[in-house]
Amino acid sequence: MKKVLVTGAAGFIGSHVSEALLARGDSVVGIDNLNDYYPVAYKNRNVDVLKKNLNFHFVHGELEDGMLLEEIFQKHGITHVAHLAARAGVRPSIEDPYMYASANVAGTLTVLEVARRHQVENTVLTSSSSVYGNSTKIPFREDDSATDRPISPYAATKKATEVMGYTYHHLYGMNVNVVRPFTVYGPRGRPDMAPWLFLAAARNGKPIKKFGTGETRRDYTFIRDFAQGFVSALDRPLGYEIFNLGNSSTVSLNEVLDIIERVTGKKLIIEQYPPQPGDVELTNADVSKARGLLGYSPTTSFEQGMREFNDWFGANV
Repeated sequence: MKKVLVTGAAGFIGSHVSEALLARGDSVVGIDNLNDYYPVAYKNRNVDVLKKNLNFHFVHGELEDGMLLEEIFQKHGITHVAHLAARAGVRPSIEDPYMYASANVAGTLTVLEVARRHQVENTVLTSSSSVYGNSTKIPFREDDSATDRPISPYAATKKATEVMGYTYHHLYGMNVNVVRPFTVYGPRGRPDMAPWLFLAAARNGKPIKKFGTGETRRDYTFIRDFAQGFVSALDRPLGYEIFNLGNSSTVSLNEVLDIIERVTGKKLIIEQYPPQPGDVELTNADVSKARGLLGYSPTTSFEQGMREFNDWFGANV
């Protein structure tokens, strides 16, 4: 049985990863600062779901609090770290880059430092597909040098997370796997992301804001597929490796809107806006490395995933 610290456990992805670990019998300590980037009630509900398992323990606190982390590691005998906590969002990071540097860079550094002192078996750091910026090498491969040129403060903090992970591997021999999620969506999803916003608008007869021509494309990854890949990365100490965790196929914004219309059975009301600064034109993951080393195998199409998300949405929101 692994004893896993899951940072950001109250969040969308963190709660699903925690759930997957608990389901197979691992012990999970979840830490989260329960910030108000989106409604705290959603995060508390996620924690309530996890607390039903006796192998889950929740800590409300900040990752930058090294003494708190030290106490957690000592008390619970942490063997593995699943670092998912971060201040999310490309556009807000342009407005307040200092907050992103504090949460994403300083927080990651504290986690790595305490994990080093306690000689954990493996650490998984969560980066982002945003690090690829507007790379023209399609699909995105983990060794793409475009990641050295992030186009938003958020992406820059995620690149910093990766680099610090390598530094700790190099200096101390830590096992560190980095995963790059590609637009993860599904039940308990983040309410600031397009899949949630579009579903909510469609179901309530509200306008949907469409930025640009609708030709931008995203590699949408269903949460269950992502969680399987993340747990596989946690199970495999490989020195230092970076993995794309995407669906490996892309969907245009126009296609997304058509699918939303089909799964909800509602006629959409579209409001047209110019493209947003900091947004990338396309994300598309080459997942061959994750397939080979992690056994990663995403199986959920975007329409299938959105039908499941819509069912959950109707029952819970």
